[in-house]
Amino acid sequence: MAILSLSSAMKGCSVFVLILLIAATFVSAKKSGDVTELQIGVKFKPASCDIQAHKGDRIKVHYRGKLTDGTVFDSSFERGDPIEFELGTGQVIKGWDQGLLGMCVGEKRKLKIPSKMGYGDQGSPPTIPGGATLIFDTELVAVNGKGSDGGDTSNSEL
Repeated sequence: MAILSLSSAMKGCSVFVLILLIAATFVSAKKSGDVTELQIGVKFKPASCDIQAHKGDRIKVHYRGKLTDGTVFDSSFERGDPIEFELGTGQVIKGWDQGLLGMCVGEKRKLKIPSKMGYGDQGSPPTIPGGATLIFDTELVAVNGKGSDGGDTSNSEL
């Protein structure tokens, strides 16, 4: 009888330990901030959206890129120089090409980009480790040279 009770107690203990391990794994994965799909959070949207970003548009975007631990790896805000590129053509990481579509000039979005839509398993040494989820605070400054006031933002002289 004592052997049977000890055996039952050990099984109960094993189940308890297994449950603790599963819970710890879940909490650890959740705490890390990693995502498996692109997440788009609209932080600010202007009252009117006269100018929107579409595939093939030349856009200017201010951004701050961070890792899930909060480490900033790049920021156009600090440089005062937004990045300019053609949207949806592979000039930037896939998370940007998809995450900025439909954005209004003046809109602010937070993009949480999974590794597969960022720099993948290889990362971008030395600042971005392989497999990293990327977090970008973005602000659309202009589309095809037109800013929020509808004016030309292209710095070219007439």
